[in-house]
Amino acid sequence: MVNTPLAKRLCPRDISEFVGQEHILGSGKLFRRAIESDRLSSIILYGPPGTGKNALARVIANKTSAHFIELNAVTAGVSDIRKVVDAAKNQINLLKQRTILFIDEIHRFNKLQQDALLPDVENGIIILIGATTQNPYFSINSALLSRSQIFQFESLKPENIKTILIRALDDKERGLGNYKVKIEDKALEFLINSSNGDARKSLNGLEIGVLTTLPDANGIINFTLAVAEESIQKKAIIYDSSEDSHYDTISAFIKSMRGSDPDAAIYWLAKMLHSGEDPRFVARRIVICAAEDVGLADPQALMLANAALQVSEVIGMPEARIPLAQATIYIACAPKSNSAYVAIDKALDDIEKKPILQVPKHLKDANYSGAKNFGHGIEYKYPHSYKEGYIKQQYIPEKRKYYEPQNRGYESKMKEYLEKLKKHESEFEKGN
Repeated sequence: MVNTPLAKRLCPRDISEFVGQEHILGSGKLFRRAIESDRLSSIILYGPPGTGKNALARVIANKTSAHFIELNAVTAGVSDIRKVVDAAKNQINLLKQRTILFIDEIHRFNKLQQDALLPDVENGIIILIGATTQNPYFSINSALLSRSQIFQFESLKPENIKTILIRALDDKERGLGNYKVKIEDKALEFLINSSNGDARKSLNGLEIGVLTTLPDANGIINFTLAVAEESIQKKAIIYDSSEDSHYDTISAFIKSMRGSDPDAAIYWLAKMLHSGEDPRFVARRIVICAAEDVGLADPQALMLANAALQVSEVIGMPEARIPLAQATIYIACAPKSNSAYVAIDKALDDIEKKPILQVPKHLKDANYSGAKNFGHGIEYKYPHSYKEGYIKQQYIPEKRKYYEPQNRGYESKMKEYLEKLKKHESEFEKGN
């Protein structure tokens, strides 16, 4: 117990000691009732590190009358699963006792290993509790998911982390209560903010700070801001290109630009770049946003975004952060129009679902011998021969409406021009 890390020693022994996740474990919630009544079915606990998934599994282990077995997917294989299943069958046959199998980091099991669980989970031989930091819809096969209930854990709130840290300082049996620790408010605040919602990280920082700081003449350990900063060297950002945090962050980035919030967009950009995201990936998304969301309201946005893409390909990080930030802010602050995006998608939908329209004869290519024999190009009116470079004529066999210009930014001028043409069509027919 002496060498056991503080974070593990301080794990809650029952549900009343559990901190956080009130949205699923608050008083009267279904999940809490199932734990308290020992009526759990197979579940998947999904969420960031240090939010209580393993801690809750141990609470369940202490509460349940079922036989509780724990495996870690990093080291376990199919043979280990089969041993558990055999033991579970014996528990049922000999003792009429259920078996709960807790698998930490279940996303690390491959398809074969996950499939090995299926029959016995389905038949109730074992009740599965899986813990994962990766989105189960990406990392766990659908057959296993359909037999389990998913509970999503959230990063702990600052007040949750504070409760856990104060408890650790006060607890003389499992915590640091036997040390005379005087912690500065700023140091406590730093541990809370630097933990990024991860209780384990904050407890590790507290423990190493207390154990490595010499007490003063009165035997008091002064846990200062400087000690806290040394204990937690750098904020760990949960971000991996193979996990859903990657997709969530780029989604927030794009939606912030679309929503005209440059500060939010720059924050998500900084998170991605700090985490080692490929700047070219970010730049490509900026280009897409410039075309889709700014569009014709400010055509310069696409040019700037494309320039940022080219620069990021040529110079890379860290310098690429500057043109990427420039393009991000420009797009966030630009007027917005998705008219081009909507227009092309509506046209493609018509191509897919409706009969294909034929090109009118007067628009067909007439630049070859004998074209006129087929009526190609005859009666075509050359717009430049008319006033304002415009003449009304049929360009599509039946009337279709795809482009709806918005009255924003530069596009308002385009809208005004099109309305002017429609209004004065009879005048333009007279020619120059």
